[in-house]
Amino acid sequence: MDSTESISHTGFHAGSFSAKDETRAAAEAARRRVRIMSATLLPPLPHPEPVAAPAARLALKTDGTSRGLLDGAWWPRSRDLLSELPALTDVLDPLWGRITRIAVNPEHWPVIPRKVPVDGHIVKVGWFTPEIDPHKLLLLSYGTGRWDLLIIPPETGAESAARLMAAASDYDGPPLTASALIAADEARHGVLTADQSLGPDEAWEYEGGASAVSAAVPRQTGPPDRASRLIIGM
Repeated sequence: MDSTESISHTGFHAGSFSAKDETRAAAEAARRRVRIMSATLLPPLPHPEPVAAPAARLALKTDGTSRGLLDGAWWPRSRDLLSELPALTDVLDPLWGRITRIAVNPEHWPVIPRKVPVDGHIVKVGWFTPEIDPHKLLLLSYGTGRWDLLIIPPETGAESAARLMAAASDYDGPPLTASALIAADEARHGVLTADQSLGPDEAWEYEGGASAVSAAVPRQTGPPDRASRLIIGM
């Protein structure tokens, strides 16, 4: 009697262990299937490549001696100073020394941030009216000097922008304020805004073709003059 009970008891426990093992094996197999399905249905996403910001569009005097009322021209792509100024200082810092302060007239800028983080430092931004021409940007470089740039409105067409850049970066002038220079160009040529359609040849030329840089510099009909321009981002 004791041996029978012992055998039955042992057999009962052996059967219980077998059922538990089967349950664990089934659970492990289900987990493996889930892992395989997850790996199949949810592949890792590729890392997006960083997109470089477009270069600032500039025409600057490079003769070392500023004459006239302007030192060049800047053609921003928008009226967002927070996004536009870093690209501008990236170009000017190596040329003029670190730009530490910038001032504008608030007439054409909807938001003027007090500080703008640029590559490695902070640029303080201020506004003054009526001391600063609405179409001019004033820049101060730490321990170096001051520069004044014509601000070409972002919506200006490429043809008008090229003329204004050439005029603002001319060695001897122009003897006009920034607003007067823009008004004079509009009076003489009319307004060519960016949404006006251009012919295929014009569009290629003014938006990055081989003649884009030469379009910003007047043709020389005689011996080279003393003009020295640096044209960037055109």
